[in-house]
Amino acid sequence: MATEIVVPALGESVTEATVAKWLKQPGEAVAMDEAIVELETDKVTLEVNASVAGVLEGIVANEGDDVEVGAVLGSIAEGAASSAPAAPKEDAPAKEESSAETAKTEEPAAVEATGDPVEIPVPTLGESVTEATVAQWMKSVGDAVAQDEAICELETDKVTLEVNAPVAGVLTSIAAEADSDVGVGAILGVITPGSGGAAAPAKAASSSPAPSKEAPQAATTTATEDSLDPSQISGSGAGGKVTTADLVTFLEGNTSPAAMTLPPAVAKLIAENNLNPHQVKGTGKDGALTKGDVLEHLKNPPSAPAPITSTGATSAPAATNAPSSAVPERETREKMSKMRKTISRRLKEAQNTAAMLTTFNEIDMSAVMDARKQYKEAFEKKHGVRLGFNSFFAKAVVQALQDVPSVNARIDGDDIVYNQFFDIGMAVSTPSGLMVPVIRDCDKKSFAEIEGSLGDLAKKGRDGKLGMDDMTGGSFTITNGGVFGSLLSTPILNMPQAAILGLHKIEERPIAVNGQVVVRPMMYTALSYDHRLIDGREAVTFLVRIKECMEDPQRLLLSM
Repeated sequence: MATEIVVPALGESVTEATVAKWLKQPGEAVAMDEAIVELETDKVTLEVNASVAGVLEGIVANEGDDVEVGAVLGSIAEGAASSAPAAPKEDAPAKEESSAETAKTEEPAAVEATGDPVEIPVPTLGESVTEATVAQWMKSVGDAVAQDEAICELETDKVTLEVNAPVAGVLTSIAAEADSDVGVGAILGVITPGSGGAAAPAKAASSSPAPSKEAPQAATTTATEDSLDPSQISGSGAGGKVTTADLVTFLEGNTSPAAMTLPPAVAKLIAENNLNPHQVKGTGKDGALTKGDVLEHLKNPPSAPAPITSTGATSAPAATNAPSSAVPERETREKMSKMRKTISRRLKEAQNTAAMLTTFNEIDMSAVMDARKQYKEAFEKKHGVRLGFNSFFAKAVVQALQDVPSVNARIDGDDIVYNQFFDIGMAVSTPSGLMVPVIRDCDKKSFAEIEGSLGDLAKKGRDGKLGMDDMTGGSFTITNGGVFGSLLSTPILNMPQAAILGLHKIEERPIAVNGQVVVRPMMYTALSYDHRLIDGREAVTFLVRIKECMEDPQRLLLSM
């Protein structure tokens, strides 16, 4: 009996989708509720799951085809033999594989899988975030996993997060491959529980089989032939030449890049830049690689070593006037990350959606700088955090938002939503790109609490540990290009917020004060705003309130 696979309801006002990817092929077994095809609309990417267990009988709609709600995608021939998801065929070792690879593939079979299969769903990603991209799998089908062990890494437009194993056991199938988009609740894979999975982290330390005593040379060469770096070999011959004995010693002590256990952030950088981890100098504990080591390697790569001849000697250049092989490449190319693509899309969406306009002003920072200079030592001694300008601006913004409520609002369809809270996002630059963590309830926080919160969020951003709760729900954003030397800019809205304040470099300039020309530390400020919601008068008034509060900080204490 055949059961049709139909296009499900796609959401309000959405009537058609595109077949993005078939996760199963005709003749393959499928389990009930297993993802079999991926559809893409203009809003989301979603998976269609099998309504029955059986075998995929045929495909009607091919990848790239546009299909309407209710259209038939394919059919499943029901059968009891497919009650559990089968491991993908490509994971089975081919007959031609070497004995070393066969041993590696079959090793996880020692783990006893005894329980009912447990699905691995995509967790909640945060407010308004409905999909993520599978960045990488840290485990392969057949690998043993421990409970709460990280097995998969997801990337959204805001954060990178790990998905942990809900139970100990064996990873029996992967439903969403790397680089595929998945929605919240979609099934990533399946784990079959078993007590043997508790030992997974120990086994993961080395994925390459140990060389056998009978054939040490062949086994070792298999492990290192793709990662041989002559610069790593110490020569004991005359003039530092590499001898055969040196090469054998190096091969016996070397391991393949795949055998190294790398932190997720380090492994991602290594993979994205096609690096050999053995060529990167580690400064962590026991020589472990850190993210900083990889970034430093990329910044200052070692010079290419001279090739080794078959006799172990370094070959000399063919001619002294031969062109150098170390000519730098004229261009390099890398895949745009999910975060960068989403940043691009959201910024362009803000430009296309909002009637964006920017108004400017300048602030004499003398009073704030004098106050900070007078109290910063006592402030830091009492509260344990430094007194910066951010807390002054945050408090000034709160007061200006209270005076001009439309700036603290957003458009939702045909409605205007006025926020009665003051959660201020402060843009920070991180290795992954620009992020906007949110400081909650700035109207209720003291200067010390604001500085402490911002310091904690900035550190989490640098360490790649910002979560969705840290990034969502802001009502207004402050961005400071001045820390990089920017004198003036027109920031782009952080939708759906209605305005964003841009701060800039403090620079001494001559200005007129009471008829006299004096030199003062001045800062240009810019307010970009959605003219659909905020009139010019309100935008200018808001920026003037900021100026008044910063030039007369006592106003912040008296709420004037």
